[in-house]
Amino acid sequence: MYALVFILAKEDNMAFQTAAGYGNLPNGNFSPVIYSQKVQQAFRKTSVVESITNSDYFGEIANYGDTVKIIKEPEITVKEYARGVNIQPQDLDDEDFSLIVDKANYFAFKVDDIEEAHSHVNFESMASDRAGYRLRDQHDQEVLGYLSGFKQSSLNTVAGTANDTVNGTKAVSTAGSDELLTSMKLRKDSFGNITTSSAGDHSIPLAPRMPGATAQATATATPLQVIARMGRLLDTQFVDTEGRWLVLHPTFVEILKDEDSRLLNADFGESGGLRSGLAIGSLHGFDIYMSNNLPAVGTGPGTSGSANQNSNYGLIVAGHSSSVATASQITKTESYRDPDSFADIVRGMHLYGRKILRPEAIVTAKYNVA
Repeated sequence: MYALVFILAKEDNMAFQTAAGYGNLPNGNFSPVIYSQKVQQAFRKTSVVESITNSDYFGEIANYGDTVKIIKEPEITVKEYARGVNIQPQDLDDEDFSLIVDKANYFAFKVDDIEEAHSHVNFESMASDRAGYRLRDQHDQEVLGYLSGFKQSSLNTVAGTANDTVNGTKAVSTAGSDELLTSMKLRKDSFGNITTSSAGDHSIPLAPRMPGATAQATATATPLQVIARMGRLLDTQFVDTEGRWLVLHPTFVEILKDEDSRLLNADFGESGGLRSGLAIGSLHGFDIYMSNNLPAVGTGPGTSGSANQNSNYGLIVAGHSSSVATASQITKTESYRDPDSFADIVRGMHLYGRKILRPEAIVTAKYNVA
C-alpha cells in the first residue's frame, strides 16, 4: 500500500496535467522541451565535425529533404588601368550551391516507472548524455567519411566503399564523384623517396624518425612529412592559414608521438598535447583534432609489415573552416506513455546535411603502418 501511494505521488509531481479525454497524448515524466535542450547541448559539446565545419546554417532546417541555398563568394578580376580607356565593369556571378538535408538519425528508449522510483540514478540526465554521445558518433563518422571520400553508413564498420553520391551539385566541375580533387589526395607516389614496386595510388607507408636517428626508415614517410605536405598543398591553393584544421586517427597520432620530441614540443608548446575530440595547440599551422571516427579500409592503418598495402589503410583529412558547410538540427524530441506498460518512452530525431564548398581547401592522405 505504501509503495502504491509513493509511486502515485511521484507521478503526480513529475507528470504534466492532462485534460479529461486526452489520456493518450504525450504525458510522460520527462519534459520534451527540457530534454531536447539537454541532448543538443551534449551533442554540440563533443562533436569534432561541428568544430571544423562552417555551421552558419545550423537551425535553418526543419524537415528531412529540406534544401539550404548557399551563396558562394564571387571571383573578382583585376585589370590593368590605362588613361583614356573605358572601364569595363564585371558582372558578378551569383553562384550558389544546394545543401540537401538527406541524413536522419534517431534514438528511442523506455524508462520503467518502478525502476526509476527505486533507483538513485538520475535517468533523465544519464540517458540524455548517452543519447548526445551516440548522435555525435554517428554524425561525426558519416561526415568525416564524406570529407575523406568514403561512405560510412553505420558506426564502427569498415568504410570499404568510395563515396560516389554528390550532394546537390559539385562546387568545382573538375571534382570527382566524391566531390574531392584528385590533386589534393596524398598517396604513395606523392613522396619521391618511396620507390617500391606497388602502384602509385597505394597508401603511404608511415614510420617515425626516431629521436637521435640520422635518417628515416627506407621507403617510408614520416608523420611530420605528411602533415607538412598537406600544408603545402593548401598553400598552393592560397588557402588562408587562419582556420586550418587537421583530424588524425589515434594510430597516426601514436606514430607521430614517436617522432623527435623536440619538434613536437616546438609545435605543441610545453603544455600541449592531444585529447580525443579537442584541439590543443597547433602543428604546422593546423589545429589538431583526434578522432577514431575517421574511415578505415580493410583491417585499418594498424596492419603493418608491408609498404605496398592498398587493402588495409586509414585516412586523415585536413582543411579550412570555410571548405565545408553543415546544416544540423535536432528537430523532434518527445516523450509519451507506453500504452502497454507503466513506463515512459522518449525518442528524438537528428536531421543534418553537409556540402563541400571548396574542394581545393581539403586534403586527404591514405596511409598504413610500414
